[in-house]
Parts: sequence; structure tokens; C-alpha cells
Amino acid sequence: MKKPPGPRGHWLLGSLRERRRDALGFYLKMREQYGDIVGFRLGTMPVVMLSHPKYAKHVLLDHPDRYTKGGMPERLRPALGNGLLLSEGEFWLRQRRLMQPAFHRERLAGLVETIAASAEKHFAGWQAQSSLDIAADMLKLTLGIAGKGLFGAELGGKADAVGPALAVALEEANRRLLAFFDVPISVPTPSNLRLRSAVKALDEVVFEIIEQRRRGQSAGNDLLTLLMEARDEESGAAMDDRQLRDEVMTLFLAGHETTASALAWLCYLLASHPEEQERLRAEALSVVGDRPVRDADLPRLERLSQALNEAMRLYPPAWGIPRATRVDDEIDGYDVPRRTLVFVSTYVIHRHPEFWPSPDVFDPDRFSKQRSEGRPRHAFLPFGTGQRTCIGGSFATVESLVTMATLLRRYRLLPVQEHPVEPLPLVVLRAKHGIMVRLERI
Repeated sequence: MKKPPGPRGHWLLGSLRERRRDALGFYLKMREQYGDIVGFRLGTMPVVMLSHPKYAKHVLLDHPDRYTKGGMPERLRPALGNGLLLSEGEFWLRQRRLMQPAFHRERLAGLVETIAASAEKHFAGWQAQSSLDIAADMLKLTLGIAGKGLFGAELGGKADAVGPALAVALEEANRRLLAFFDVPISVPTPSNLRLRSAVKALDEVVFEIIEQRRRGQSAGNDLLTLLMEARDEESGAAMDDRQLRDEVMTLFLAGHETTASALAWLCYLLASHPEEQERLRAEALSVVGDRPVRDADLPRLERLSQALNEAMRLYPPAWGIPRATRVDDEIDGYDVPRRTLVFVSTYVIHRHPEFWPSPDVFDPDRFSKQRSEGRPRHAFLPFGTGQRTCIGGSFATVESLVTMATLLRRYRLLPVQEHPVEPLPLVVLRAKHGIMVRLERI
């Protein structure tokens, strides 16, 4: 067998210690030392890391049937159930067909007004000349938007219970994902008990709203309504309450944190690059003026769209895409045996010097039409690719553009120089110490 090159590692742990100490630095170093396909071990688990667009295309687009989601996502199942993120096979395909119409671009247009109103209200509560953790603040904003987008006005006072429960569920999901051993949720450890309590609180809210809709006690122009009305093209079947719960929880948990991450990193970059921030502010004022953002404005926010893409290139919320080989495979002449963890390293692909000159520099012009020509499509994978492309990618983009256009017309973001900013790769790419910015009213 021709094995991919890579470090020999510790006889027992392999590269586990280096990976746990600094995952992003480790992956960048592996590509620099060994190339675009690298083999190593994490304990007893064989891993192949891929950091070239053609390899990402091979796994995610050309041959997805050779791969599964792998064992790691199972650690998220206690919170997410069998939602679209974790399900596989025919069941996943059925769910994807059911849900896809709810995320068509024309459907999302009706949510722009909701997003804009939420952003206007949120930023009105900011205090000029104060400092705040923009990462934590964006989590609050996107949680509110996710709640209204999913449930309309019905979340109401329940949001006070949902917020803390979601925070616990996210923290425990991150802890379980990074743990050496996956302790079954049935074992009453303190962390498992916290997770079970949080999931129970979330379930009570979600199932109550679903039941109200079933009884006709409420209705809404929101994603829950679209999901409840969805019917399978072949069988005519709809989702039952449990599946609705799993899909709603997946959208709630995974959706709001990924968008918050993209927004927080963009704010950090703009605070560090005041000239670019002023350019985006001028565009927002020219396109939108003093009124709330409308759906028709979004295509005209060209520079803001480029800046958002550049932020997601540098700090992709989904910083890596894990898969496991279902069968033996071969990638570019290298053998990848069955039951190998294959890691498509989005973070490293987004910094590959062959496709991104001066890769650590923030440069929104990379995404201009002129400079994008000839660049491989899979050199930029903020929402993945292939049949499992993130179903909420369009919603996240719309939400981000509306939010930033609203923010930039109200406030100037200034850096807090003494505050350390360091990416932390958990389920989503977070900032380890948060991101502090100072606010200046326009």
C-alpha cells in the first residue's frame, strides 16, 4: 500500500498531543511539511488530512457514497437527534428533499424584514463609547433571529428559558466532541446531567409550539410552518413531531452559532482595518440610507459580500469537514483504507498559498469577479460542497448582510488593542478569549 506521507508520532498517542495543543497550527504545519495529503494517527485512529481543492471535491462531490459522517458526530446526537446534520442514507435524502424548498432564496426574502427589525432593535441597545465582547453579543442577536425565523412570535417569553439551555447544550456538545472518551449520555455524570436538563428544557418549548400548531391554535410565516407543510414528493408523507423537533434543534443550535461566528470575525477584521470599514459604511449608506434593509438591497451590497466571504475564508465557522471511509478508497495514488478518518481541512484550504497569495492578509478584493476567475471552485468551502452542502447557507448569508449593513450605518467599530484574539476550533470556530471592540456612534 502507498500511504500518504506524515509524521511518525508517539508510539501510542500518535499526533494526539500536538493536535490537542494547537489544532489549527498543527494542520497548517502538516501541509507545509508533507504536502496536500497527510497521514497520521490520533491514538489508534488513522487519519488522512486533505488540504487541496481537488481532494475536497473527490470526497465531498465526486464520491460521497464512499464516505460516512464518521463516529465523531455521534457525540452530538444527544442534543441534535437525527436531524439533517447527522442523519445519513435514504433517511437523510428524504429529509433533504422535504426541507430544501423552505430554504429557496425566494422564501428567504420574506424573512429579511424580520432580520432587519431584530438587528435594528438589538443595536439600538448598544451604548456608545463602551466596549463589548462582539462574539458574545452576536450570539445573542443570532439566537433571537433564529428563534423568530423558526417560530415567529411564539417563542416570546420562552426565550428566557431557551437562551441558557441552548448555551449549556452548545458547551456540552463541544466538551463531548473533544473528550478522549465518549461517555454515553445515559451515564449520570455531572456534565451529562447538565446536558440532559438543557435538552429537556428545549424539548418542552419546541414540542409545545409544535403541538399548538397541530391543534390550529397558532400559525406563522416562519420556517416551522414550512417544515410542517412539507410533503415527500414520492410518498406524500410529512415529518412527525420527533423529526420536526430534531430538524428544528439542528437549525437552532448549529445555525445561530455559525452565523454569529462569521459576524464576530468580520467585526474583528473591520475594527482592525478602518479603511475597509469606512468603505463598507459608505456602500451601506448609499444603498440603504436611513431606512431598514430590504431584500432588494442585498445584491447591491457587493463590497460587503466580498468582505463577508473574506472573513469566512480566514475564519471559516465550519473549519473542517470530517468523514470516514465506508470502503477502501484511493486519492491521488494514495491508499485510504476503510475505517480511516478523512479530514477535509477547510481552514488550511482557505490559506493554501497556491490559491490565496499572502493568505493571512485580509483582502476582500480576492472575491472580485476579476480575481476570482480561474480559481478552483473548491478552494472556498464556507458551507461545504456536494450533496451535503449546508442547507442554511443562503439564510446565513442573508442574515449576515442585513445585520452588518444595519450595524455599519449606526456604529464605528474600534479595536481594543490589549485584548488577545485567538481562534478556538470547537464545533464552530470561536474566539478563545472573545473579541472586544469599542463602539463609536456615527
